[in-house]
Amino acid sequence: MNKWVLGARPRTLPAAIAPVVVGSALAAAEFNLFRAFLALQVGLWMQIGVNFANDYSDGVKGTDEHRIGPTRLVASGLASATSVKGAAYLSFAIASIAGAWLALLTSPILIAVGLAAIVAAWGYTGGKNPYGYKGFGELSVFVFFGLVATMGTYYVQTNEITWLSFVVAVPMGALSCAILAVNNIRDRGQDELVGKKTVAVRLGDTNARREFVAFMILAHVSAVATMIPWALLTLLVAPLSYSISKLVLRGVTGKDLIPVLGRTGKLQLIFAVLFAVGLAIH
Repeated sequence: MNKWVLGARPRTLPAAIAPVVVGSALAAAEFNLFRAFLALQVGLWMQIGVNFANDYSDGVKGTDEHRIGPTRLVASGLASATSVKGAAYLSFAIASIAGAWLALLTSPILIAVGLAAIVAAWGYTGGKNPYGYKGFGELSVFVFFGLVATMGTYYVQTNEITWLSFVVAVPMGALSCAILAVNNIRDRGQDELVGKKTVAVRLGDTNARREFVAFMILAHVSAVATMIPWALLTLLVAPLSYSISKLVLRGVTGKDLIPVLGRTGKLQLIFAVLFAVGLAIH
């Protein structure tokens, strides 16, 4: 596989696609293909940018020297730290262009939101006081890859924010957090050794696994809480949610969690498609 595709971490990209699918479906009556496309570019390139930024920051800090998960470019020596940082900057630049275009079409407020997202993306593992090392990763993911991504997609097509757009954003945030939770459970031992106090490190192995299941439950409960009958379509994926949760609770560790991460990403995408169909019909 091309090293840059590897560094972009394709298994994490459903977290960027799913909110746009759901937000656009909620805006079905006023759906705008071009604006949805721009929103998708923002989401995808922000996710890719975050991945490269984390690769760079963790690499130069030495956090990934004994990594269990997928290969990181800097730590493995596949690419220089400078080139990976450049890839992160380029990704954020592409996301910024798409975001600025959306701002011109809708509201300049989106520029401020976009800048906040980029600062949060870099600050996750970068800088002198990365908040990801203090256990705030899930909170950031929930806000930016859940609430902001879903509600933002809805807003750029309808020019409004509603309570319902918030509620439908919650499952997207919860499932994105579930992806991060699996990642942190896998890396918990190494993170603890290097002083990276993720939620998984702070909670301990057993409670971190329960946290993952809680995110899965929250996603399903929130979809039902919309009180939209067709949203019950999301329950079709409940057996898959149960299967993945059972694996995590069973104590799967190390490299065996890598396919679980992939399955969780696929779950989010399938969930989003079913949810989107229900919202569009409604």
